[in-house]
Amino acid sequence: IDFETNKIDYHLSKAEPWKVTLVDTGLNTMTGGRIKKVQKYIGDAPFMLTYGDGVGNINIPALIEYHKKRGKYATLTAAQPTGKFGALEIDNDNNILTFMEKPRGDRGWVNAGFFVLEPEIFDYIPEGEDTFWEREPLEKLAKDGQLVAYKHHGFWKPMDTLRDKIELETLWNSGKAKWKVWND
Repeated sequence: IDFETNKIDYHLSKAEPWKVTLVDTGLNTMTGGRIKKVQKYIGDAPFMLTYGDGVGNINIPALIEYHKKRGKYATLTAAQPTGKFGALEIDNDNNILTFMEKPRGDRGWVNAGFFVLEPEIFDYIPEGEDTFWEREPLEKLAKDGQLVAYKHHGFWKPMDTLRDKIELETLWNSGKAKWKVWND
């Protein structure tokens, strides 16, 4: 995609049989508003959604199958990111009982940003551009029992900081990109 010329270069010899629709939802539209604006392109079929700022080796067919089996409106991929610091367990006398350098997720699960969704989720998103998908819609889906987690135990990493970018580029350039699950 060339944003300066507003052109898309297609490589048909390597194309997957996916339907991709690019929609300009506006610079200032929040995540929920962006999802609502693509409703007319989705129709009545289940669909997948990702933020695009994280990578992982998520088993997409298994995620879709899990979503079908659970029968909820929304399936969110959950991951346990690596901590940024060493974790300590300290007793009442300030003795360090255990030390773990950058433990995985501090035992917490986070939204990894890969979803399988039913069209009913659009009923949870109000009209307008100010809705954050991660707030009212997901909170209400959870409250209504329509949000389920698909626990991903493999590689996942967001790219939120310059440090993340450098780490991911280093993995890619070294041929150790665990999220690259396709063949060239």
